[in-house]
Amino acid sequence: MALRTRAVLVHRRTELDELLDRHATRGQAEFFLRTRGRTLADVEARHEAAASARRAVAASVPSDWALAEVERADLDRFLFAPEDVVLVVGQDGLVANVAKYLDRQLVVGVDPEPGANLGVLVRHGAEDVAEIIGDLADRQSDVAAGQGDRVPAATPRCDELTMVHARLDDGQELHAVNELFLGHPSHQSARYTLRVDRGSERQSSSGLIVSTGTGATGWCASIAHDRGGRRLPAPTDPALAWFVREAWPSPVTGVTMTEGVLGDGAELVVAVQSDRLVVFGDGMEADRLEVSWGQEVRIGVAERRLRLL
Repeated sequence: MALRTRAVLVHRRTELDELLDRHATRGQAEFFLRTRGRTLADVEARHEAAASARRAVAASVPSDWALAEVERADLDRFLFAPEDVVLVVGQDGLVANVAKYLDRQLVVGVDPEPGANLGVLVRHGAEDVAEIIGDLADRQSDVAAGQGDRVPAATPRCDELTMVHARLDDGQELHAVNELFLGHPSHQSARYTLRVDRGSERQSSSGLIVSTGTGATGWCASIAHDRGGRRLPAPTDPALAWFVREAWPSPVTGVTMTEGVLGDGAELVVAVQSDRLVVFGDGMEADRLEVSWGQEVRIGVAERRLRLL
């Protein structure tokens, strides 16, 4: 029996939601905003735009599909199924937040604000979703009826974006679509031995950044710019750029291995020599791996990809 397709609508709380949590009433929130040169009307308009986009996206889901909604804060507790179609209503960062919990599910990034500029990962307006979902449903119907050869593919064309993967020697692992950070939780000096290719070096630094081509326009781009503009991979390239931040030279730590590119199959191996370091991806510091003295972390191109429409 064929599994029922489920649309998963991912969103995050709006600024208005968070203001009301903090200040309790609209009047208090309005006063707070006014002291900072802003108006409550602007915040409410953006809140309503987000709510309207979510309603439009939910209404686009066919009646024979299941529908689930999940907030950003609950992503680490939500179980995605292989047949899910993930509809992310928000900015680029929200797509990156959800990507680490997926394994080849189709993702549609939806901009909640009419007329706003689309991003790298958010490529569609809410008004486009009905047509996109309709096309997906039609393709699935053709395949179910044994007519799959009459359409180009069972799913529409999408980009398969490279992801980065970290694995600890105790089996814990983490994925990210932009970049991984490894270092001290407060960005103080971290001590470790770095191995890549056939070389190794003991280092003390404020951490390592390992970035995909998708993340090459963000945190990684600023580091690359400061170092003379190293060529960075494209989003679909099976390669990662890596940089050591603020490596400190001393009699026992070196600074000769501070940047490079990892191809598919290559790994950056970090043997930790600090009491407590962390690994987190795409800015989600709360969802992280903790690494203690003597543990080893291996970072490389992930087997999974982000399938983005």
